[in-house]
Formats: sequence, structure tokens, C-alpha cells
Amino acid sequence: MITHLLYLHGFRSSPQSSKAQYLAQLLEARYPKIIWCCPQLPPSPKSAGELILNLTQDWPVHSSAVVGSSLGGFYANWIAKEKGIKSVLINPACHPARDLKNHIGEQTVWQSAQESFYFRPEYIDELLSMSDRQKDLSAAPKQAKGERPLKHHSLNQLSPQLLMACTGDEVLDWQEMVSFFSGADHYIVQGSDHAMSDFHNHASYALDFLMKNFNIN
Repeated sequence: MITHLLYLHGFRSSPQSSKAQYLAQLLEARYPKIIWCCPQLPPSPKSAGELILNLTQDWPVHSSAVVGSSLGGFYANWIAKEKGIKSVLINPACHPARDLKNHIGEQTVWQSAQESFYFRPEYIDELLSMSDRQKDLSAAPKQAKGERPLKHHSLNQLSPQLLMACTGDEVLDWQEMVSFFSGADHYIVQGSDHAMSDFHNHASYALDFLMKNFNIN
């Protein structure tokens, strides 16, 4: 059972995204006591990471979770490892530094063409730094001789993780996601698209996954 849920939107997206709005409505209808947080993320990955850490610094580890889409999925995986919390990744970016190199410059927000931001070259280095941090946190801890083997539940070694990947993703390679997040539970949607426009058909599965009790001993 979770008490706190964080939603992280993708590149050029916002808290006004259809997935964020639908999940918020679903929570209000089913679990109104859950604390919901869906911030507007700054363009700088470093600043985004600092904001995420500040927002969740007092959250209880064992009853907190994060959902992230696209670049937000990358951030969600990062904070899930940092704090050891449950996570759901929707068409997550596996290598955002590689994929966003061609997007440096002025960008508009999907939900509002009047809003824009500048994606700076130095943000690529910030993404690489966060990627390196994820690798460090993913490394299996050394096991002393005679110790009981550690059970592996997800990529972050600590908390349950669900990958939701669409085979019709026109932006990112869903098969790369499956390979990259091989330790996560997989929920593969045949067809759909990068935005998972039919999220309303799959949101309950994600929420049920988060509400399920897991034994991670």
C-alpha cells in the first residue's frame, strides 16, 4: 500500500499531460488519501533532480512510489534507486543523453505552444552524470563469504519496478527498454504510441502494481 505518489512528465511535457491528469483522477476516485505530487520539471536535469529530491525528502520509503514517462521515466528510475522506492516506467528513455543531442535549442511545450524553454548543450553532461549515478546504484553489493544470496527483484536491487512499453512507440525503441530494464516486471502494450494515448486502458494495472504488497527480503 502506498501513501505518497510522484508523477514525472517527459521531455516537452508538463503536469497537464493526459496521463498525469488521468492518474490524478483515478487516485482521487480510488485512493483519495494518497499524497499526489506532479511538479513542472525544469529543463536542466541537474535542477530537476534537485527538485525531485527536495519534494520527496520527507516521504516514507516503504510506502512511496514514482511513475515516470519518457524522460520522466529516466528520472523515475533514478529517484527509485536513490531512495529505494517502487516505480512504474512508461516508455522510459534508456539513454536520454544520446537521444536528446539533436534537440538542443528552443523547445515548445506539447500542452501549450505558447510556452517554451531552451535545452542547453550542458544539459547533456548533466544527463550523463545521472546515468553514471544510476549505474553505480545498480551495481550489486559485494556479498561476504557464507552470506545468504540476495534476491533480485528489480533493476534497483531494492524495490519493485514495472516497465510499461508500447510496441508502437514512434520515438523510442521498446525492445531496448525491455533489454535495459530486464530486471523489472514487464507490461507490453501491443501497438499504441510513445505517449501511450490509450493510457486509460492500462492505468489500473499500474496502480494495482503500486498498491500490491511485495516481499523484498
